[in-house]
Amino acid sequence: MGRHSLPDGFRTRGTGPRPPVRRRNVAIVAALLLVAAAGTAAAVDGGLLFFGRSCEDSAPLLRIAAAPGIAPALKEAADYARDNEVTSAGDCLDISVSAREPYKVTDALRSREKSATDFEVWVPDSGVWVNQLAADARSTPVTPMGNVALSPVGVAMIPTAAKSLGWPDRTYTWAELAGTTSDQLKLGGGDPSHSATGLLALTQLAHATDEAKDAETAAAAMAKTLSRRTSDSDGQVLDTLPRDLSVTEQENPKRNQALILSEQAAFAYNASADSGDDLDLFYPADGSPRLDFPFALIDEPTLTTDESWAALRFMSLLGESGGRKILERHGFRTDDDDTSDRLVTQAGGRAPQPYREVPAEPVSDKEIEETLGMWTITVQNARLTTVVDVSASMAEPVPGTRRSRMDVTKAALLQALTTFTPEDEVGLWKFSTKLDGKLDYRVLVPTARIGDREDDGTRRDRLSAAFSGLKPVPDGATGLYDTTLAAYKAAVASYGSGKFNAVVLLTDGVNQDPGSISRADLVTELQRRTDPERPVPLIAVAVGPEADKDELAEIAEATGGSGHQVTDPSQIHSVILKAVVRAGRQN
Repeated sequence: MGRHSLPDGFRTRGTGPRPPVRRRNVAIVAALLLVAAAGTAAAVDGGLLFFGRSCEDSAPLLRIAAAPGIAPALKEAADYARDNEVTSAGDCLDISVSAREPYKVTDALRSREKSATDFEVWVPDSGVWVNQLAADARSTPVTPMGNVALSPVGVAMIPTAAKSLGWPDRTYTWAELAGTTSDQLKLGGGDPSHSATGLLALTQLAHATDEAKDAETAAAAMAKTLSRRTSDSDGQVLDTLPRDLSVTEQENPKRNQALILSEQAAFAYNASADSGDDLDLFYPADGSPRLDFPFALIDEPTLTTDESWAALRFMSLLGESGGRKILERHGFRTDDDDTSDRLVTQAGGRAPQPYREVPAEPVSDKEIEETLGMWTITVQNARLTTVVDVSASMAEPVPGTRRSRMDVTKAALLQALTTFTPEDEVGLWKFSTKLDGKLDYRVLVPTARIGDREDDGTRRDRLSAAFSGLKPVPDGATGLYDTTLAAYKAAVASYGSGKFNAVVLLTDGVNQDPGSISRADLVTELQRRTDPERPVPLIAVAVGPEADKDELAEIAEATGGSGHQVTDPSQIHSVILKAVVRAGRQN
């Protein structure tokens, strides 16, 4: 076999008993760095990879957990390696591939479940899963080594629906496609909390509405519409299409006429569909986000030398001519700059659909987290009690601005309010010390449905006015402990079944009420009142340098919640959404 290198564009990105084998040493570390930096060909030149040896009897088993969409291609590549006696360091490659939903693997790796250590390599469908784990220091370590394939995300439709919208000649942006399908057609997709395809599409939709008036309200409304027809995972989405061409099936209200789908999933569906059942694929004019199929090592420091080499050799094989052909036969792109027209046609695409178009700006990890938070709140409906510190220190200026901590906090709360639907329940408390007789807190707006009508408007209007009217109390101290316990008691007592319940606490200081409950007793009381069957996580946000993040984290974690710190109050909205995502995963 000759020398090979990883294909351009697919290098590492910021996205039974085994036989006795050698443990890793300095040489393997150096070799791994060489492969990552210069490609497999350089490793061959340096004598670090051995492609020319014949197979030996004791080949180490390499177990790969792969997203269901790419698992068949990887299994075929493993068979190809076996049939052609592809070797790594003299050993034949012995590859076992199992199909696993990426969100389930992510959960297992995050919680360090035993099932997360029964494979050495993971190939999810998107780097969003790897990035989520990288942001959580408690997770099993995951080391991305490169990307082995790509597949753009678009909107696939049954032929009658596609023709009604002018396919293939007419093109639409993401916002136009979502608006058109929600008005005229039944649009389905994977649950964004379980599906990278659904998550990337929803993030792109939210991104596309950023310039619109009331952008966040529009994005939340769009998410609400999509949520009515989501499937638990990508594997279940295709089952929602009409089963045949009969009028009964085509007009069945439970069947979707359009799906948010990857090009590869449409390709695979069309390859097995009966004549006339093929899907037609719209590629959004403002660009299709890509599933990028990272190839990652699991708990890399614990892998043996032979396992590491076998993993790298198999990844390099996928970049060689034989491996590329296998991936392309299964509907994957191996070079975004040289897309096969046959692949696009088989997937249901056709010019002038912009199938090479990518988004002008790739979505960031922050945008993805915010989208997940918005999805969690929108889909489940929320019941949130917001508790805001109005002590004197909230009048302190935010460095680099002419605004106080309170001014920026109010702006963040008003921004968050726009993401809630009329069905959500939101309330507002403020606290300092002795605000209401001997009490350190006062309830300004009881937690209730914000779409309810009141004398002069809606409860949303009342909340908006209450947020805008928050002012620091001159000489007011911080009555943190008693307020936290009182708010948590009230939230637990008024638990809303079927909703995402939480208490959101914002403070810029530490407890300054000497007559209050102690921190230890507060934590004990919160733990005693926490019920896993009726979860009410406390999301505590420390605003500014004076707040004690560690203290807030200890208090919040007693409820299954989390503590966060922001130096700039304008970050509050993003942090709350991120915390909602974390709490939603745990409950």
